[in-house]
Amino acid sequence: MAKIKKKGTSGQAKNFITRTQAVRKLQISLPDFRRLCIFKGIYPREPRSKKKASKTSTPNTTFYYTKDIQFLLHEPLLRKFRDQKALAKKIARSLGRGEVSDASRLEKNHAPKLTLDHIIKERYPTFIDALRDLDDALSLLFLFANLPSSPHVPAKTIALCQRVTHEFQHYLITTNSLRKSFLSIKGIYYQATIQGQDIMWLVPYRFVQRVNGDVDYRIMATFVDFYTTLLGFVNYRLYSTLGLRYPPKFDKRSDENGAELAAFTLEGRTVGETPKALEANKQASKPSNQEVSKEVQAKVDKVIKTAGLDQTKDEQVTETTEEASEAIDKFEPTAPEADTLPQPDLSGDEAGSLFAPFVFYISREAPKAPLEFILRSFGCSRIGWDAVLGDGAFTHDETDTRITHQIVDRPSLPESSLPAIPAASTEGAAQKVRPGTRIPGRTYVQPQWVWDCINEGKLLRADLYAPGATLPPHLSPWVKPSKGGYDPRASLAEQEEEEEAARTQHQKELEAEAAGLPFSSGGGAGEAAKKKSAQAKKIASKKRKEEEELERQKMMMSRKKRKLLEKMMYSNKQKSEEAAKLRSKRRKLEKEGQK
Repeated sequence: MAKIKKKGTSGQAKNFITRTQAVRKLQISLPDFRRLCIFKGIYPREPRSKKKASKTSTPNTTFYYTKDIQFLLHEPLLRKFRDQKALAKKIARSLGRGEVSDASRLEKNHAPKLTLDHIIKERYPTFIDALRDLDDALSLLFLFANLPSSPHVPAKTIALCQRVTHEFQHYLITTNSLRKSFLSIKGIYYQATIQGQDIMWLVPYRFVQRVNGDVDYRIMATFVDFYTTLLGFVNYRLYSTLGLRYPPKFDKRSDENGAELAAFTLEGRTVGETPKALEANKQASKPSNQEVSKEVQAKVDKVIKTAGLDQTKDEQVTETTEEASEAIDKFEPTAPEADTLPQPDLSGDEAGSLFAPFVFYISREAPKAPLEFILRSFGCSRIGWDAVLGDGAFTHDETDTRITHQIVDRPSLPESSLPAIPAASTEGAAQKVRPGTRIPGRTYVQPQWVWDCINEGKLLRADLYAPGATLPPHLSPWVKPSKGGYDPRASLAEQEEEEEAARTQHQKELEAEAAGLPFSSGGGAGEAAKKKSAQAKKIASKKRKEEEELERQKMMMSRKKRKLLEKMMYSNKQKSEEAAKLRSKRRKLEKEGQK
């Protein structure tokens, strides 16, 4: 007779372990357990039956896989946590005796340092895995880079986040890897493509942030510690692929003066090699690649021509081919590079040089940091701004004749309401310009023009984005308008259906008749009206035939398929009605604007 199994020795009771049991098994405190789980990527799990897994009647219980906790027993960080606990006891003992100098010496010289390098290698065995997990890391690091220093968020952590994020931005600028960006209520979304992986992150606007007490910054600080190490590894690998030294040279004084991206200097690994030399080598290698591809294409065309024999020749050699088919086939390469597919370039040439021929000047009221990053990522190397915004500008003189575009984010004001500008106090200082002054030969645009241009991949009309003008709708580049839906960028005439267009035309005629305006006088107008009525009759008859055909098809369907079709038609009808409401609302707004 087989032994009866004891309760709790198999199944869910064995596969899951509660958080309290895990803390006791690892012999660490709860905060250290949280940090360890964040570093190792271990998260709570939900069993199918909490009652069977917990062995108790407690409903609110956090569970983990038993194998995950068993895996943590061999983690080297456990020793560091225990060393920290022992050091805290020594410091408390010294303070209790009044030995303040000994306590400070212990804290300064004997504090164990946590290294997460081995965890990065464990969690991301390949570089592609690290790139795929970079979205949340970048969003959190950019968030902490914009926070003010406080007891919860020390200045050292903020400086580290700013440094690694600026280094990542420099890689995107050098390789022109930035693809899209979007201004939303939450912040600015960016999307870059690195080695075929799309990476999207969110950067908050630079407003004055107030640190609230209801946010647990200890958990977020643990993630920041892990993500800074991860991004440091990623930056090193990315810089190494370009032949650049990592970390790049950092000018602390320039950074204190607000240079930000300009405080970093990229250098090549070999002596005297600079990013400009690397760029020249990249440009020099492009024509050779194009020549190779042309040669390969010519050889492939030659093979195709030789293979395209006439049908008469095929009939003559039929007997010979039948005899040769008994032998073993031998496949010989026709051209050595025929199987080499053209690989996509790391940087899109057209998109990467979108703003290359222009010189931009950013006004004081415009957001300098995102504009500088986007303009440099799309080829612009000459960007100026007011000296108040910081160092690193191409020019601080707003009257510089080399400037082709100026980004302004204030409405046009009458000259009488503008204050007088004092003369320059010192020689050589940048000349001040009265706000609202327009310099001839220069294009003035609002910041949205830059974002819409990069999302469309081309230069848009600048007059639609003039200062004080009503801007076009700024839509997400990742959402495409569906068929039959409302598209704010298209005109009403392009979106209106035939019946809706006919109703709109009829409404215009009634309004013109009520206003006493001529709309159908003359023989030509009468003929046009007859044509319109005939066209409307054709449309109505066509629609009636389509409805009858649809009803016949529905009769041949099974009940299940018919119900599914009705649901689809109902949802499509709702979408079309919603789009019609939006179009009518837009039509009213346009009519009010014309008055």
